[in-house]
Amino acid sequence: MKSKIYTVVIVLTLIGTLFYACDSDDLNYQSEFRTSKKIWLDFKESSGNSYQYTVEHGSWVGFNWETTIIVEEEEIIQRHFEYTATAGLSEDIPESELQWTETKSEIGVHQNGADPITLEEVYNKAAQEWLIARDNATTYFENENNGLISTCGYVEDHCVDDCFTGIIINSIEPIELKTIKTQ
Repeated sequence: MKSKIYTVVIVLTLIGTLFYACDSDDLNYQSEFRTSKKIWLDFKESSGNSYQYTVEHGSWVGFNWETTIIVEEEEIIQRHFEYTATAGLSEDIPESELQWTETKSEIGVHQNGADPITLEEVYNKAAQEWLIARDNATTYFENENNGLISTCGYVEDHCVDDCFTGIIINSIEPIELKTIKTQ
């Protein structure tokens, strides 16, 4: 009986190891990502899952923007967008679209800016989309926000303009809950 149990345990361990080994081949920067994810889980716990992060984007034609997303206890409570450089933008853009702030019920109303997602969702997209090994692309991963994701995504080969698919986060900071609630 004991030998059957040992055999089952060994077989299950081997199967688990096989699946784990296959999974790690599917992601670029696997080791760096795992380390960053652990730092994220520690940050999430220490901050009470309340933080803000700022995503930046720049276009080769000259315009740049930033979006700051504020998360309170795992819920997005604010998204602020603004162009930081407007060269190359269409002159037809209304003034109200150059800078705006969405709060709880409005989040996601505007089309421009970074997607309204939490850092938990950023890490999920990194593992499920952005870091997937591709034959036709160059993948990027940096963790320069005290170990948290700063750059994560890919550029398909032979793409010419604005080809990066992913996210660039220039800052991540815990927030004081009482500060946000009183605003």
